Amino acid sequence: MQSRGSVRPLFGGAMSAFIPHGAKDVSELREIPDNQEVFAHAVTDQSLIVELVEYQAQVADQDAAGYHFLDIAGSNKASEPGSSNVTSLVSLSRHDVSLSQCSSAWMLTGAQCVSKFNEEAKNSVTIHLGLFRLPQFSTDVLVTFNDPQTISSESSSAPAAGKHEEAWTVVDYQNLLKSITLHDTGLFG
Repeated sequence: MQSRGSVRPLFGGAMSAFIPHGAKDVSELREIPDNQEVFAHAVTDQSLIVELVEYQAQVADQDAAGYHFLDIAGSNKASEPGSSNVTSLVSLSRHDVSLSQCSSAWMLTGAQCVSKFNEEAKNSVTIHLGLFRLPQFSTDVLVTFNDPQTISSESSSAPAAGKHEEAWTVVDYQNLLKSITLHDTGLFG
């Protein structure tokens, strides 16, 4: 099955990546931090985030994706026991990714029980986290695919529940990971 979408500029054209069909640029709806590009699916409650964060030199490459996953869990208020878990971690071959400047690349899959907008209702979300380590730029590039599995009927996301005929797939996400490209190192200062 071929993915539908297009290559789009990120961070003012300093990077680019394949963004799957149905993606809405969230910066057109609300303010997004300068270190993030956020896309939401037009029909489902899925989202994609490309984020530039500080390189964590004290964390070994094989542990860095887990470090960032736990940081996201804290931001999602999913850090209490049983609220998050990692199900897989794989190293990505540098030959399979376009971001040739990375020293290593990883893909982690996990799950978190999260609330949206400080709601009481919890949603079960599969989180795919891609990590590209760029120590020469003191940067870790995170590429996150939030894929809700169970949405509480009390959640503001409930109207999007069950609308999966056009949902993004892991293949769409993997195409994004493989395609992310750096065009201008001035992005890192």
